[in-house]
Amino acid sequence: MASATTSENNQTLDFGLEGIHVERALSIWAPILLGMMTNSRPRFKHVEFEDNGEDEDNENNNPHREAVMELDHEMESIIRRMRTSATILQLLQVNSDSPAAPALYVFGDSLFDSGNNNLLPTLAKADFRPYGVNFDGGATGRFTDGKIIPDLIAEFLGLPFSPPYLSIRGSPKLTGLNFASASCGILPETGNYLGKCLNFAEQIDLFNHTIELELPKHYKTSSEVANYLSKSVFLVTIGSNDYINNYLEPQLYDTNQRYDPQSFARLLVDKLFLQFQRLYKIGARKIIMFEIGAIGCIPSVTRQFKHSGQCVEKINQLAVTFNNQLATLLKNLTLTLQDSEFILGQAHMLGYDAVINPSNYGLKDSSNPCCITWANGTSACIPGLVACQDPDKHYFWDGYHLTESAYKLIATRCINGTSVCVPKNIKDLVQI
Repeated sequence: MASATTSENNQTLDFGLEGIHVERALSIWAPILLGMMTNSRPRFKHVEFEDNGEDEDNENNNPHREAVMELDHEMESIIRRMRTSATILQLLQVNSDSPAAPALYVFGDSLFDSGNNNLLPTLAKADFRPYGVNFDGGATGRFTDGKIIPDLIAEFLGLPFSPPYLSIRGSPKLTGLNFASASCGILPETGNYLGKCLNFAEQIDLFNHTIELELPKHYKTSSEVANYLSKSVFLVTIGSNDYINNYLEPQLYDTNQRYDPQSFARLLVDKLFLQFQRLYKIGARKIIMFEIGAIGCIPSVTRQFKHSGQCVEKINQLAVTFNNQLATLLKNLTLTLQDSEFILGQAHMLGYDAVINPSNYGLKDSSNPCCITWANGTSACIPGLVACQDPDKHYFWDGYHLTESAYKLIATRCINGTSVCVPKNIKDLVQI
């Protein structure tokens, strides 16, 4: 049985991950072999870890319980006024003739990938239906039915959607780029067993190259470049794959044996610190970093781990440990890096509450994927099969990702609320 030994008290952490490698390999390659036999092209994102272990949590050690109760009080009055996120975004949207920021630059993983992985040799792709069924343009590589959070924020800012960097031919527009890459993470080795992806450091390398190569063509002085970058908005979501595609894959990586949860979170946050310093040095000043979501609630986990309650709380606790350290990091960066604004996107608790109390958010199903997936709801959508008829009432699109409707819940509150993006929402951030 795979386990990890803590460096502080020599306790053993058991996530019940033994014997999953063969099953996991079959779940990855069976769709490919089937596709070869049927001349189709099944492409999908990473298949999550499996587990035969017991979830030993209870209500008393649930890391979310108290926070959800507090969130319920705040959300109760908000939901009465905000019945549909689409309406709110429409009301808040900035006139596209006068954008609220010159550009929107996007970094991260499959939650923000808008098509970069389409052009990489990897299994982690979403360039087929039913992905994009509600998106103007169809299946673009977004791992959902419609828009993702960067799209919704771009609409509010009055900017075009940030195009995937790898799709650009010639000089890119100055309104932003998307460098996010599915299956990747903070650590360079995360997710590499699925093929090539762009880890966070590589994404910043590409951004730096773009800035050095393209901006001098449009701005005469370095001060003009600095002003452009300082007013641009930078979105980041990264880290969940460092758990799903690394720490919780003991047959493929040894991080579970080398680090206890606190130490692993510290490793990730320390590397984030270095990358955020790089972004700042390049010229970024307004950076929004989203927490790791409630990964213990996604279908690929809940259907493969034995657990009590609706989520696997010991997996959620890993995310909470990381998020706590992330919050401290962002506060310190804002204090120490002059004129910087590092905003924390507190999406974890909102997502958790939406799963536990879906009716509070206008949802009906917060347990099942909307699309028909490989491996009994635990993987990616099966190419060509029709998804559910009401994705706007579902929280999950496939085994790991959310629907556009769920993303709107997060984006709307980050734009104009007080509980998700702190200490400033986007509406206030762009006025600085």
